[in-house]
Amino acid sequence: MQKKELLYKGKAKSVYETENPDYLIMHFRDDTSAFNGERIEQLDRKGKVNNRFNAFIMQKLSEAGIETHFEQQLTEEDVLVKRLKMIPVECVVRNYAAGSIVRRLGLTEGQALNPPTFELFFKDDGLGDPLVNESLAISLGWATQAQLDEMKKLTYQVNDVLSKMFDEGGLMLVDFKLEFGVFKDRIVLGDEFSPDGCRVWDKETKKKLDKDRFRQSLGDVIEGYEEVARRIGVPMAY
Repeated sequence: MQKKELLYKGKAKSVYETENPDYLIMHFRDDTSAFNGERIEQLDRKGKVNNRFNAFIMQKLSEAGIETHFEQQLTEEDVLVKRLKMIPVECVVRNYAAGSIVRRLGLTEGQALNPPTFELFFKDDGLGDPLVNESLAISLGWATQAQLDEMKKLTYQVNDVLSKMFDEGGLMLVDFKLEFGVFKDRIVLGDEFSPDGCRVWDKETKKKLDKDRFRQSLGDVIEGYEEVARRIGVPMAY
């Protein structure tokens, strides 16, 4: 399929129409942003790395019986996906305390959360993606109870699959966010899964290998992404 009209340009990806109304092309750019777009930089290879990383993860989830919008990788930066009607809430699982939950609750970074927590955040950069609950999501028409129940179930299934995979690579899957949409009345995993949207640490050293390297100016951002990819088996030759 070929790219047609630009449909949407986000902080790190662009989405294009195709000749088939049920499918879109998602283009991974080298743009890297933090703090709701207040800081933006170009990092060499990032689009290629995240595209390959995402394709690998989506295929693994599909093999585990979790439907995703991923269809096929088209180029080093492009992927063909199902066109979803996106639900405007992010599902966040936390296996360990990091980021906003540490600030909100005064927890110790790295504290194990057992069982893992599940949170919902409203997708709105202007509001800073605020924490919300199921009641708000239903009352404001963002999702039905049945959809939220399915999203929660699928999120925990993703966590089960990926936590094991990352653990086998000597890594801690600290937390991650997922986005879902509707495709022909089914709840389907959308967006991407890459080190941009999760926290991953080395199990032994607790070295951060995710987007926090950019947020916290730790350096070697893409090298960190590539290390995670190598350790979970993502083919990264390019």
